Amino acid sequence: MAGNLVQQHPLQRLSSPSRGVSALVHMTGLASFLWSFKYMHDNPNRANEAYGWHFQYLTVIGLTLSTLTFIVALLADITLSRRLFLVKNLLSVCSAPMEVLISVLYWGLRVIDERLVLPDWAVIPLHADIGFHAIPSIVMLVDLLFLSPPWTITALPSLGLSGTIAFGYWFWVEQCFLYNGWYPYPIFEQLSTVGRVGLFSLSAVVMALSTVSIQWLYGRVNGFGTGTQPQSRPGDIKRKDGL
Repeated sequence: MAGNLVQQHPLQRLSSPSRGVSALVHMTGLASFLWSFKYMHDNPNRANEAYGWHFQYLTVIGLTLSTLTFIVALLADITLSRRLFLVKNLLSVCSAPMEVLISVLYWGLRVIDERLVLPDWAVIPLHADIGFHAIPSIVMLVDLLFLSPPWTITALPSLGLSGTIAFGYWFWVEQCFLYNGWYPYPIFEQLSTVGRVGLFSLSAVVMALSTVSIQWLYGRVNGFGTGTQPQSRPGDIKRKDGL
């Protein structure tokens, strides 16, 4: 049995994949994510019948990606699979910064004026609001800081990734608008095309900065390593008995 166990990265705080704390964190996160999807199903609104369903919302796209990330993570915990652990860490390079971006933009705009992010017909209680816009970023950060090896993505590739996501989402939003005649977030209605370009550009920058900030925070929590240590990649872990 010992020959099948995978040792963690030297900078990784807690053992993962594992059937202990790691599995508990991933099961807890998944339970919250699935409850949010159930809430959408049980409380239909205008978006349920619209083109694109709730996937018009960046919040729901991020929630979906986080759900996929934690499903893979839990499977890695159950099977102690090194390959699934690698896939989880690669997915988290997208899902964790996206969830941080969603939380920063949503709560920041809501403090300014909740009508920027919530249309008049949308009613969401506080516990559901937290489930959609706070818990995903929190549990993703817990996974990253304590259950994952360090990322090695640099600023320029992270900006390219976030830019691709931001403008891909813009294209999708405009596609949905052609069919529905309304935007998912009221702020899009209030901006001109140039304004929306600026907003999505800013979002790409914020997401890239969140990636860099997460890497810095990881170093503050777990250490930055030394120059004598080999470069690691998301999902790199020491092998034992040739694994």
